[in-house]
Amino acid sequence: MASSSASILVADDDSAIRTVLTQALSRLGHHVKATGTAAGLWNWVERGEGDLVITDVVMPDENGLDLLPKIRQLRPDLKIIVMSARNTLMTAVQANERGAFEYLSKPFDLEALKLVVGKALLSPSKDEGSKYQSNGINSDDETMSLIGRSPAMQEIYRVMARVMGTELTVAITGESGTGKELIARALHNYGKQKGGPFVAINMAAIPRELIESELFGHEKGAFTGATHRTIGRFQEAQNGTLFLDEIGDMPAEAQTRLLRVLQEGEYTMVGGAKTIKSNVRIITATHRDLRQLIRQGLFREDLFYRLNVVPIRIPPLRNRIEDISDLIHHFNKQGAELGLPQKIIDPDGMKVLKNYHWPGNIRELENLIKRVSALYAEKIISSETIEKELFESGHDERDSSVRSSESLSESIERHLREYFTAHEGGLPTPGLYARVLKELERPLIALSLEVTNGNQLRSADLLGLNRNTLRKKIRELDIPVVKGID
Repeated sequence: MASSSASILVADDDSAIRTVLTQALSRLGHHVKATGTAAGLWNWVERGEGDLVITDVVMPDENGLDLLPKIRQLRPDLKIIVMSARNTLMTAVQANERGAFEYLSKPFDLEALKLVVGKALLSPSKDEGSKYQSNGINSDDETMSLIGRSPAMQEIYRVMARVMGTELTVAITGESGTGKELIARALHNYGKQKGGPFVAINMAAIPRELIESELFGHEKGAFTGATHRTIGRFQEAQNGTLFLDEIGDMPAEAQTRLLRVLQEGEYTMVGGAKTIKSNVRIITATHRDLRQLIRQGLFREDLFYRLNVVPIRIPPLRNRIEDISDLIHHFNKQGAELGLPQKIIDPDGMKVLKNYHWPGNIRELENLIKRVSALYAEKIISSETIEKELFESGHDERDSSVRSSESLSESIERHLREYFTAHEGGLPTPGLYARVLKELERPLIALSLEVTNGNQLRSADLLGLNRNTLRKKIRELDIPVVKGID
């Protein structure tokens, strides 16, 4: 049915939401019927009413997610949009596996909902009523350790819910400390491969000359020190998931072998001739920019596209500060299990936490909460204590290995954030764009002249600038040059 005129059934126990949706969808030309109970919705569905259902999860008489399989069984062509204020990965997964067309978190953006409604009404109908299979996730399941109600995390939950029941390769990116392995483990634990092993290997932690042996195993005598036959991580992960962390550090030879596994579904051990069939789901993670590594000739482009089938980008904590309270609650619960007393951060302390730039991301927040729980006797932690731990105790410095592998864009963003926050809530003076470009241009041109021994012709070629343009920049930015070299 065309989306210009449809019958839409809305079920939500919040009368304000029912009113907003009725008015908004009616203005689009749809006929809307709204109820505050699951029973009312089921009555309409049984009578054959409605071209589309929009339902809340928590209703007074029945959980909306429990109603989905019954609707799908009775009317498999009826599209269902699920809304929920229980903004967790579990809710998104349950909605997806029980046949929802889309899951939207509350509070939702009305324009986004209108777009989803239009897509649902225009989407071709398929008889999928018999395909519902539970992965054993129930409404009381609290084992998923992914925390966050921010819009960025909700989008990640939606993507994860859609790919959990598949064998698609997933590429997770994000800064160190953002929780990439948690995403990988959740995809395994609640996906098709959950009955098999989850095997993780960190490319950066293994000597480059041993990575192929670690991944694919080796035969006795394959190399010096190979005193016996050893299976690799691929064989350990058979019928399960292999998580390749820091994939950007994989050497070229291993990249070629991995590409063959993805293309052919088979591999050979180092020093072996027998072909081994592989039935493994690959999930990768990196904090590095693989596209930049491709341009530098350090990563195979064909392998990148094989791995990047479903990309998931985890935002840094500074871009999801609304999740800090939930994360603190989670870390307090973890600490209590370890015997640590639970603490409360006072309002001013929370302001400090939300204004901090979090170079170590979630890992840094976790360490902070557990540290103040262990070291301070008071129940309520003040802003002074938070500031002391963040700024005076040396915990604000990034690990040098993290900082050295930081991408240029990440480094620039970090410095700019520090520049903005230095104005204590105010804005920098006007003309910021020109000032920032000047600060970037000057060291860039100066360094190019330094590495070319002051040769302006070579420097202009290196920068991709016209020679006259470079000379003009040198004058404008007052950059010292070595005289007589050109």
